[in-house]
Order: sequence, then structure tokens, then C-alpha cells
Amino acid sequence: MKNLFNFLVSTTGGTITVIVLAVILLVILLVIIKGIKIVPQTQVYVVERLGKYYKTWGTGVHFLVPFIDRIASDPNVPLSGGKLDTPRLIGKVSLKEQVIDFDPQPVITKDNVTMQIDTVVYYQISDAKSYVYGVSKPLRALDNLTTTTIRNIIGSLDLDQSLTSRNIINEQMREILDEATDPWGIKVFRVEVKNIMPPKDIRDAMEKQMRAERERREAILLAEGEKKAAILKAEGIKESEILRAQAEKESAILRAEAEKEATIRKAEGQAEAIVKVNEATAQGLKMIKDVDVDKGVLTLKAYESLEKVADGQSTKIIIPSELQGLAGLALSASEIIKEGKKDNK
Repeated sequence: MKNLFNFLVSTTGGTITVIVLAVILLVILLVIIKGIKIVPQTQVYVVERLGKYYKTWGTGVHFLVPFIDRIASDPNVPLSGGKLDTPRLIGKVSLKEQVIDFDPQPVITKDNVTMQIDTVVYYQISDAKSYVYGVSKPLRALDNLTTTTIRNIIGSLDLDQSLTSRNIINEQMREILDEATDPWGIKVFRVEVKNIMPPKDIRDAMEKQMRAERERREAILLAEGEKKAAILKAEGIKESEILRAQAEKESAILRAEAEKEATIRKAEGQAEAIVKVNEATAQGLKMIKDVDVDKGVLTLKAYESLEKVADGQSTKIIIPSELQGLAGLALSASEIIKEGKKDNK
């Protein structure tokens, strides 16, 4: 072999032969290098062998047999540039959760109101093989399915229900889309109605209604505020009147207690004075009883008593029988006393 190589080199055409061999080796090396495929994280490759599904590659290093194996592609799915003559390698499937924001679609409500609705779909490819072979243009199919679904749901609702039932619409769409796209290897997680745009005249009417509603609520809040202020004011007056009445009541009670105490004190004083007078009288009588007073003294005291009686306004005087013998003397004394008083006047 070595001799053959030396022979070729030594010949005239040896140089050309070496160049050809080098080119062949380089091509083989490039083909081998090109056949080495590295599958990134969160991706899988759908591989075909001789035009038929072979296997699905997960993350890691793989070797694609030249001219026999290939990554699945679809000539009907254009690249982002939109050129149909460049098929897209749909066999490179991302397993990440993805978002599609569909363009606004015209829909008609149950009460024949046409409006624009755009939706956002959150999905993930759960089966790469079904995604590649289940339907042609899977994302276009998902777009069309979303459009027909939203039209069917909105068609069963009137305008007011459509505007106030977003959560119900979202959940119904998610259930329908998830079930319909399951054979395509697509899992729909969420569907969100992003915008609902009624016609301009309806929007103007709704804006007027909202403005009137805001004004009504403002008036209600103002009236409630005034009502609460009036209630608080009335409660304040009520509390003030109650406190004033309580103060007057307590003051009257204190005055009555004071008057009661004063009356009691006065009565006690009068009672004590009466007791003292009675005691003094009794003491005097006792002393008179104890002392042996002669008849002349008693007669003199009787005269003094008659003199006091004569000072009164009575015109009749009753004299005890013991003193009847002395009546003339007493009357004479009375006349003398009266004349003395007249002279003094």
C-alpha cells in the first residue's frame, strides 16, 4: 500500500489524486459533523428514517445518519418570513408553555350586536409526534378553532352577559380547546379574552350609562354623608340634653337633700328647745314643790299672773274658785294697771 502511494505520488497525476482524496475525506468529515445533533433543554426532535417516523430525541447528543435520517419537516408550514418554498422543521418541538395572541375577530351576540374580541391562548406541546403528524399547520388550526369557539359561545349570550361573563367564557373556551387539541398533542392551560370592543354607538351609550351611574353613586354617597352628619348632630344634641337633664336632676336632688337636712336640723333644734323648755318648766315646778312657799308669796304670784292676763285683748277673765275672794282686789289692780298704761301713752 505504501509502495502504491509512493508510486502515485511519483507519477505525473499523483498531485491530482491526493487532492481528490483530501476532498473526499473532508466531505466525509463534514457529513459526519453535520450528522451530530445536540438537542437543547426543553426541546425534543422528531426524527424520520427513510421518510417514516423513527423516534423522538430528548435532550442530549445524537447522531443523524446522513441521507437516511432527517428531522421531520412540513413544506406547508412556512418560516416566519412567509416563504412557502422553505419548509419549516416542525420536528424541532419546544416543550415550553407558549402564548399565542390572536387578532381580533368579529362576533355576533344573541341580541345581534357585532363586536370585536381578541383572545390569548396559553398552551404547551405534550406529545411531539402527535403535534408533527396529527394536523397540518397546527397553530393555524388552533387559531381557527379558537375563532369558531368564541363565536359559538358569544352567539349564545347577549351583550350584557358577554361583557360581564369573561370568566365563564374563558373556562368554556379552555375546556373546548383542550379537548379538541388533545389529538394534536397540544395541552391548553388557559384562554383569556383580552378585549371586548362593542360598536362605537354602544360604547358611547355605555359610557353615558356609566357616567350616570357614577353620578348616582356620588349623590347617594353625599346623601349618606349628610344623613350620617345629621344623625351624629342629633345624637350629640341628645347626649347634651341627657347630660343637662342628669345635671339638673342631680342638682335638684342635692337641693332637696340640703332642704331636707336643713328641715331636719331645724326640727331637731325646735324639738331640743321644747325639750329644754319643758325640762326647765319641770325643774321649776319641782323646785317650787320642794320649797315651802307661804301663802302670801303664792298670792303675789297670782297677782302677777293676773297682771299678764290683763295685758291681753280678752274682755273676760275666768278666776279660779280659790281666788274668787280676791276678785275685787284683782279687778282693782287690773284697773290701776290699765290706767297706768294710758298715762304712759
